[in-house]
Amino acid sequence: MCRLFGLTGAPRRTRATFWLLDAPDSLDEQSHRNPDGTGLGYFDADGRAELFRQPIAAWEDRQFAARARQAQSTTFVAHVRHASTGGLAPRNTHPFRQDGRLFAHNGVIEGLDVLQEHLGAAMAQVAGDTDSERLFALITREIQIAGGDVAGGITAAVRWVAATLPVYSINLILIAPGDLWALRYPDTNRLYLLRRPGGGQPLDHSDATGATRVHAAELANAPAVVVASEPMDDHPGWRSLRSGELVHVDAGGQVHSVTILPDPPAHPLTLADLRPEAATSQQPH
Repeated sequence: MCRLFGLTGAPRRTRATFWLLDAPDSLDEQSHRNPDGTGLGYFDADGRAELFRQPIAAWEDRQFAARARQAQSTTFVAHVRHASTGGLAPRNTHPFRQDGRLFAHNGVIEGLDVLQEHLGAAMAQVAGDTDSERLFALITREIQIAGGDVAGGITAAVRWVAATLPVYSINLILIAPGDLWALRYPDTNRLYLLRRPGGGQPLDHSDATGATRVHAAELANAPAVVVASEPMDDHPGWRSLRSGELVHVDAGGQVHSVTILPDPPAHPLTLADLRPEAATSQQPH
């Protein structure tokens, strides 16, 4: 299954060491199982979105490890891809960048011909073949229609998708300089959140498989919020987002939560309904 990870230490900029490895430059079994792409997104000191992504496994991407150890930002998003839609190419590798925001998604949406027709001119934002980038283009368009209201744009976009398209899962993380949004929908795949108060210990998280690891010594005495596909340590504060729950961590580090999709999709998909490659991408490893 693809792995999502988001971190915000806003309003502070943090030098967080990321790698998709058990230890620097070692082989990681999880990236062997999710071999189709490695991506990291963050923002420079001027708020410009920075992307580093490769359509290869983390274990054979030393450049990723080198870049990830130097990244500094208020917000980060990382993704390990197991392809469900779209070939192995940089244009199909998460995160995606649109209108200065960064986006990663774990799930499957079908009916892409209907989605493309609905997007119309907004398809110009799409460079690749994935359902994820098309979903992001719809969100971006709806944010523009909402006058820059990101939560409003996400809500309008995913409500249309849930009512119109066959949906297996829409778990997403969207970041801007200082802000992070995360959505779990429906209850197919889990997504977890940890509100971490500053308490004298560096942030040092690794999921059970070793797919994603982050270390941030600078957050030893500062609060942070982490969103991940699974709990990354034994901290008792991890909680699973509810189905349909949209979380926003603002530029002051405050967490806001609202249920925007209280009902299941109109056209739910099961693993048995998916193409073999899509079904494989959604199974836990």
